[in-house]
Amino acid sequence: MKRVFIRPDLCTSCKTCVLACAVAHSQSGELFTAMFETPRPYPRLFVEAADGRKVPVLCRHCDDAPCVNACIAGALHYDPLTRAVLCDWDRCIGCWTCIMVCPYGVVQRQVMLSKAVKCDLCPSREVPACVESCPTDALIFADVDAFAHEKRRAAAAAT
Repeated sequence: MKRVFIRPDLCTSCKTCVLACAVAHSQSGELFTAMFETPRPYPRLFVEAADGRKVPVLCRHCDDAPCVNACIAGALHYDPLTRAVLCDWDRCIGCWTCIMVCPYGVVQRQVMLSKAVKCDLCPSREVPACVESCPTDALIFADVDAFAHEKRRAAAAAT
């Protein structure tokens, strides 16, 4: 199972990831056309300040996701193959319960459509747009177990 991992020490807060995400989720998929679309395309991640650093913040696709458990319409669900938390806009009723329970604050509302908006890991792409666009490789799309193994190996080598 692959997820997006963040290396905050490499983030320069250029927000290329935010722009790439919005364009990837636009109707046209093109930067200059997307700027004029209605409703405006929303990014599914944010770059926030934390302890003097800029950090990309996006959905963690929790194993026991509070948003999935709280969704009264059943719009939020797990993808059976990737276990990513996805939102079915046809079922979303815009109650915003998912926004209230998300511990990361990354579920947002698309006001014009009255729908929840969150990271979907760009299912039509091999690598999510945010990761592909990051000029410093602060975002990595990797297998969870492989990434954890590499972090342990690096920590052991550093000691």
